[in-house]
Amino acid sequence: MIITSAAMPVVLASSSPRRIDMLRERGFNPLIIPADIDETISSDLDVRCAVMCLALKKALKAAEDSRVPAGAWIVGADTVVYRDRIIGKPTDFDEAYAILEYLRGAAHDVYTGVALIQAGVSRRGVFYERTRVFFKNYSDKDIIDYIKTGEPFDKAGGYAIQGGFGKYVDHIEGDRDNVMGFPFYRFAEELARLKRS
Repeated sequence: MIITSAAMPVVLASSSPRRIDMLRERGFNPLIIPADIDETISSDLDVRCAVMCLALKKALKAAEDSRVPAGAWIVGADTVVYRDRIIGKPTDFDEAYAILEYLRGAAHDVYTGVALIQAGVSRRGVFYERTRVFFKNYSDKDIIDYIKTGEPFDKAGGYAIQGGFGKYVDHIEGDRDNVMGFPFYRFAEELARLKRS
């Protein structure tokens, strides 16, 4: 499914290279306005509500920017890994090791919340996508070697399925794009639905 951006300008409230590439590869030329928000959320929130809340906060923040053209669709997104608790991005070697050790040989879920707001119009939508990921039983050395690449440190759950850790994924149930941080086809469906509303 390719949607041309000429008729549908999009503002991406993120500097994520993966989200930018996915949109560009599929017909969009998004205006990039990263949203600097406080990502602290209540521990009482369900993981689905948490990712949708953060995605909406990002989209609303970007909507305040004067560069956003009237009528443009502003897209906010937030991705987390979940196994008994929300697992964010590791900040150092020890945290990355602990995360990947915890996920080893087990299944976890990747949740992405996406918010769509049309600038200057009341139309908006928020949704989440869930994908289950099953990891192989990799070794301690595999974890250490991967962390040394530097790849885990800007990734939810400390890994990239499209990068060096992909070989340790046994299989997935659901949308692979979602594991990369943006469920593009669900986004395209929701955008088309909002345009019709």
